[in-house]
Amino acid sequence: MNPSSQKKPQQRTNTDDIDRQIIVATQNGLPLVTKPYKAVAKQLGISSNEVKSRLKAMLENGIIRRIGVVPNHYRLGYIANGMSVWDVDDEVIDEMGERIGALDYVTHCYKRPRHLPVWPYNLFAMVHAKTRSEVEEKVAAIAAILAGADRGHDIVYSTKILKKTGLRLCSPKEMEK
Repeated sequence: MNPSSQKKPQQRTNTDDIDRQIIVATQNGLPLVTKPYKAVAKQLGISSNEVKSRLKAMLENGIIRRIGVVPNHYRLGYIANGMSVWDVDDEVIDEMGERIGALDYVTHCYKRPRHLPVWPYNLFAMVHAKTRSEVEEKVAAIAAILAGADRGHDIVYSTKILKKTGLRLCSPKEMEK
């Protein structure tokens, strides 16, 4: 399941100026260099160890949710992207979600509320492939894993790339404008 949906105990919820500078410097991605933390550190005038330890602390305390790679699947040749949606019994959804989310061809998996009678689906699993038939093969494999827990499913295909971003902090220069 999506780790961001699981609440972590928060020890520290405030940030100082250096934390905010690190967030602004990294919110659009780490620099694409051999040593990205060193590049951020140089930009901010602190050590790379301080950058790493502060990011780790912000992760642990829930100030930031994750540090991860966000590939452009289209540029990698994965142009058939299907969100498989499933109607799964609520009593087994967590177990099934963990199993489906662990598959190497599922990039994210999470549960959402149903909106009956129009939308019966409560488990979502994003599948990327090079062709729609490949997506359908992978969805069939998911259906086999879900077996009796699958009370119905569908695939919603992407038709365009949407820029996904979270909350953005503005830099002090942007605040002056």
